[in-house]
Amino acid sequence: MFTPPSAWFTGFIPDLPTPFDAADAVDLKAFAALCERQIAAGVPAIVVCETAGEAPTLSSAEQEFVIRAAVDVARGRVRIIAGALSNATSQVIELARRAEAAGADAVMAVVPAYNKPMQEGMLAHFRTIAGAIGLPVILHDVPSRTLRPLADETLLRLVESRQFVGLRDASADITRPMRLARLLPAGFRLLSGDDVTAFGYIASGGDGAISEISNIAPDLCRTIFSQVRQGRLQSARYLHKRLIPLIACLSKDSPAALKGALSVLGLMSPATRLPIVPLDAAAHREVIRAFAAIADEELIDGVGA
Repeated sequence: MFTPPSAWFTGFIPDLPTPFDAADAVDLKAFAALCERQIAAGVPAIVVCETAGEAPTLSSAEQEFVIRAAVDVARGRVRIIAGALSNATSQVIELARRAEAAGADAVMAVVPAYNKPMQEGMLAHFRTIAGAIGLPVILHDVPSRTLRPLADETLLRLVESRQFVGLRDASADITRPMRLARLLPAGFRLLSGDDVTAFGYIASGGDGAISEISNIAPDLCRTIFSQVRQGRLQSARYLHKRLIPLIACLSKDSPAALKGALSVLGLMSPATRLPIVPLDAAAHREVIRAFAAIADEELIDGVGA
């Protein structure tokens, strides 16, 4: 039975890193364990082959391998959102078709970086991608990486097609949900793509977050989201504030800091692919200190163990 994306594209959804082994190959065992940990925490969906997944360094074959692995591990228990990340529309279409063939439930396509397309170019880019596949498409607006934002007006033109089901909004503009709520189709979902401002975004009416910190503390993130939705803002704000030092580390050196943090928990190697390198000793100590600040209340499984 088809479940509309609006039913599962909500709450905190982890943007999973791609683990590598000593030979620089995808570490399938570690990746499967990361997926299982998130499924056990009750997340509604998992994002793979996107920002935290170091997608630009993965070959098309590796991306398909990772997506298939996630689908195989999930076995329908959670939805798999596959990144299709390139600044060439034709390449995005190839990746999106591979993702569809691999069993993904939705594709996430980002505003093209470096090319700096005008808004009409973005409109044509996303419509062409959607027209090439049968999957729901989630848009990703991240101006800090692409320089040009996806304008509200362009978004409203795109959502005339119900194939566009949500936006990963990394603009850090927490007023966007309030501004757009009455203008978007009822089932369209706005999720923050920035952990630093995710609390404010959700409190302003956002539907959740595509998150790096959720990789580390999925249970806590689910609690924060639940409390915001229940109107318990003071309690939710307290928990989010405790995570801010760790969020700051992740935001500063993504995704190397995320991999370093997960290595502290014994979940994966901190290995990255060039041009990303693992954290240096000073930055790694900063991650350890951020963990120590929350370990006393056992806010994260495994910290201090």
